[in-house]
Amino acid sequence: MVTMSKWGRPIDVLPTFAREEQALIDVLAMLTAEQWAAPTACTGWSVHDLVAHILDVKLRRLSRDRDDHRVEQPLPGESLGRFVDRINEQWVLACRRLSFEALTSLIVDTMGQTTDFWSREDLDELGEPVTWAGPDPAPRWLDAARDYTEFWVHQQQLREAVGVVGLDWPEFRLPVVDTFMRALPYTLRNVEARTGRQIGYSVTDTGKWVARREADGWTVDHGSPTSRSPLAMVSTDADTFWRLCTRSVKRADVAEKITTEGDENVCATMLDMVTIIVPEPEPHASRGNLRSV
Repeated sequence: MVTMSKWGRPIDVLPTFAREEQALIDVLAMLTAEQWAAPTACTGWSVHDLVAHILDVKLRRLSRDRDDHRVEQPLPGESLGRFVDRINEQWVLACRRLSFEALTSLIVDTMGQTTDFWSREDLDELGEPVTWAGPDPAPRWLDAARDYTEFWVHQQQLREAVGVVGLDWPEFRLPVVDTFMRALPYTLRNVEARTGRQIGYSVTDTGKWVARREADGWTVDHGSPTSRSPLAMVSTDADTFWRLCTRSVKRADVAEKITTEGDENVCATMLDMVTIIVPEPEPHASRGNLRSV
């Protein structure tokens, strides 16, 4: 039985994995050669490159955590962000040798394996950190939910690149917003407040979340602040929210879609919440919006 933690109540994404995978296959089956070559929001990557990256994420998870095949580590002095950026690029470059048909076949072959892997795990156990949620070991359900958010975000990027409607139905989008909200305690880590102070984050047509200051830090859960004077309140729509969290838009460009109340500095901190690994700047183009580990 899964239990509560500072990251709130568990998220069950297992039923959604298969539907997201099938939606991806449906899109890939209809792509033309021109669409496979179309540029995406991931700088320098085509649709073909993005599909190759999705395959990499799936196979890397299975190889590392299911099969205990761990061979990749950061180089001496290499940050986690640069390490992730480097191995992502290496895989994509190699997969450019593959035809559209071969790449699609490999994606099809992985269908169901992610769901099967996570269904065999004890999701209440602590595992490796979900880095954007903090450096502490995280419950496995949060890691599984993180996997789902990456697949969903990349499929959104793919669909936008080829002009296909996104996976914006509540069954697909709600788990993403709910998962990203679990970054709130870590985002607020430097916000000082007395025990019991509350902060609210509302996402239109999706839900409301409340962060509460406890003696040892912030916690998050579903709901609205019960306090008459919460420290800060932020409200926006789901599309704006996930794009802010993944650095897909700049806050200034979507300011008219955001409402804030209370402490301005705390609201700004909340709007700076990030749910990806952002590589440090390098001379070549960085792809900080690719890997939401």
